[in-house]
Amino acid sequence: MRGLANLSPRAKLAGGVAALLLCGLLARVGMAAFDHHAPAAAPLPVVAGYEADDHFPGAALLLLHAPAPRGETGTAPLPAIPVPDHVAAADLADTSIRAAQPFVLRGSQLDRARALQCLTTAIYYEAGNEPDDGQRAVAQVVLNRVRHPAFPSTVCGVVFQGSDRPVCQFSFACDGAMGRVPAPSVWLRSRRVAARALSGDVFAPVGLATHYHTYAVTPSWNRALVMTGVFGAHFFHRWKGWWGTPAAFRDRYIGMEPMPGPLRPLPPPPTLEEVPVPTVPLVAPTFVAPPTPVASATPAAAPKDTLPPESQILDRWKDSGKPLR
Repeated sequence: MRGLANLSPRAKLAGGVAALLLCGLLARVGMAAFDHHAPAAAPLPVVAGYEADDHFPGAALLLLHAPAPRGETGTAPLPAIPVPDHVAAADLADTSIRAAQPFVLRGSQLDRARALQCLTTAIYYEAGNEPDDGQRAVAQVVLNRVRHPAFPSTVCGVVFQGSDRPVCQFSFACDGAMGRVPAPSVWLRSRRVAARALSGDVFAPVGLATHYHTYAVTPSWNRALVMTGVFGAHFFHRWKGWWGTPAAFRDRYIGMEPMPGPLRPLPPPPTLEEVPVPTVPLVAPTFVAPPTPVASATPAAAPKDTLPPESQILDRWKDSGKPLR
């Protein structure tokens, strides 16, 4: 103790700092030994399905004042068909992801060509730069809609639904995106994905999704649906209840594909009240006096004889044109 008392203040300060460092090192070693003997935390349960309330945090505030929602599919009213009585409550409450059935493309060669063209167009403009899963998920949504009674029963009908109205089901059909020339390599890649989907390839992870939207938008319908997954740049959703079960996706495809491309709006025929009737304004006739002749220093020339010239027919033939008696 007497030796410590004889130390200078600077030496005492250095010794205190060393003691504190030694205490910290011992405490760290003790915590490491405790963690080594502590039981491992249980893994988080694997979620089989995502309810609509399980969206990513802040989705509703991402673009609260966005000018116009883009990068999403439109929604459609459900058909006025009663839910079958045999549907069990357990089936309606099931939130697991059910894979769609393989799509069977029936119809003529023209139907196949048109369906391939329309599905390739949807994949290209909706997910052209996305990975394969993103493109396959978009293709699966289109084919799921084809077999759902709330949407048209053809591939081209689904892809270009609403293009004759202000709001399309797929935004690219109305926003002028198709005016750009497709990149050949990206188009061929989208076409391969479309051909596989039309040949029965199923993208099971997306389930029976019929709607999707990008990270950048939060449509009004996303809280009323069930989210099935996230692929590429899109969140995918299906309907709740009966309309989202496999039994609601009936295979109704019979071909008769319409012409690929946006629908052209037709003006309504005019009614009798709308047909414009041209009106002619009534103007009172006005008398215009002939111009007054102006005196001239030179006398006017005498008018020429305007009578027809004398006939050149011989006298013996002059009366030959009289009618016979």
